[in-house]
Amino acid sequence: MLIDITLKITKSMLSESTVNENKALIGHVGTHFDVMDEEFPLSYTKRKGIVFDVSGVTHRDIGADDIDIEKVSADMFVAFYSGFIESVGYGESGYFTVHPQLSDELIDALVEKGISIIGLDFAGIRRGKEHIPKDRYCAQHGVFVVENLRNLKRLLNYSSFYVYTYPMSIGDITGLPCRVVAEVDD
Repeated sequence: MLIDITLKITKSMLSESTVNENKALIGHVGTHFDVMDEEFPLSYTKRKGIVFDVSGVTHRDIGADDIDIEKVSADMFVAFYSGFIESVGYGESGYFTVHPQLSDELIDALVEKGISIIGLDFAGIRRGKEHIPKDRYCAQHGVFVVENLRNLKRLLNYSSFYVYTYPMSIGDITGLPCRVVAEVDD
């Protein structure tokens, strides 16, 4: 069974969103990843996936102790279900400024494991001024961050599944919209 975990973008979302118009035009709207001057390898389009339920972590960073890091291995698509996109709503007030974030310790642990993709149901692994440098750090280590996913809760009951990530083939931009689909056994 295929489960689409891509946020569907509508015309009204584009016009009503608090997303900066210039960013929306260069690929930073909806489900996307920040390429940070790196090339997304085609080998990353299919990855074994895991989703961690971090919805109970509030008022602090999501840390390495909040997940079972031993379940993470090289080349994986590691996603974090916080419930934020459903509770706040994409583009609504605060969506891009008060979202959950991963701790530096957790980001480092994921990079050290050699994963391929970090998937989030919120706007970034870090907020504000830390967003771009952390995305760049990850990309320079071969890890891409896919932001604004949906339906991650549906994957929590599956111990094994694959995730397919297909970015648009657009050059000379900083963000790439992508379609992300999970394949699970019925």
